[in-house]
Amino acid sequence: MPENIIETINLSYRFGANQVLEQLSLQVEAGSIYGFIGPNGAGKTTSIKILLNLLQTEDKKVFLFGKEFRNNRINILSRIGSLVEQPAIYHHLSGRENLINRARLLQISLVRVNEVLKLVDLSEHADKKAGQYSLGMKQRLGIGLALLPDPELLILDEPTNGLDPNGIIEIRNLLRKLVYGMGKTVFISSHQLSEVEKMVSHLGIINHGKLVFQGSLEELHKISKKKIHIQVSQPDNAKELLLKNGYLTELFDETLSIPYQSKEQVSEINQLLVSNNHKVYSLSQSQENLENLFLSITQ
Repeated sequence: MPENIIETINLSYRFGANQVLEQLSLQVEAGSIYGFIGPNGAGKTTSIKILLNLLQTEDKKVFLFGKEFRNNRINILSRIGSLVEQPAIYHHLSGRENLINRARLLQISLVRVNEVLKLVDLSEHADKKAGQYSLGMKQRLGIGLALLPDPELLILDEPTNGLDPNGIIEIRNLLRKLVYGMGKTVFISSHQLSEVEKMVSHLGIINHGKLVFQGSLEELHKISKKKIHIQVSQPDNAKELLLKNGYLTELFDETLSIPYQSKEQVSEINQLLVSNNHKVYSLSQSQENLENLFLSITQ
């Protein structure tokens, strides 16, 4: 079983009288892309700042790489790369110069600069002023700056915020390459629910400072509501027939919708309709997407 790269144990945090986090217990497996989602003000950024030691909490609440944070701070932070809010980029410098400047500050070999430029797909634009970069390129440069020390864990706060579809796809592909090609772990907060669903392997959903779901994407979908959608001749009459036979049926835009229970149920419904002289034009099954699941959990 993979080890937990990040673990918090009943973590609580206050700003004055405001309880921002309450009994938060995160478990982020090594080699995962963990999506941390929640409404505005739910506690996402506060959690990230605690994980980066930008906000401090009590002892034995935060563990990274299996080590208690407060007693191993320097070692832990040396193994983390992060991008919180906007990347710290000098717009009057080229992408390459930004990376060289950071590498010298961190006493990292300049050989690493070309490796990172290739990794974030900026080699062709390396000598262009960063101020002339698109928003997506700036985000990739920001992630490149975070990757300079070759960290094992990458923590990103809203990295796709404000990006166009191409920029979002670029970031998604980069993160997948980091995790599935290079064995890194990524912890990412985002409001882009549809994009998170395409990107992550695991999810944590936070609401009012409390963790209301944590697990794999597959585990989340197991609790989702599945439905059968049927297009049939005489939909009004078909609805009455199904209701009389105990099937909770709704009709939207000439399509019947019934809560899914089993494959056998689908067969029984089809047989019932056909045996009562209804023509079944289509019969399909759907599952709630992440946006609907998120709303049902957090409201």
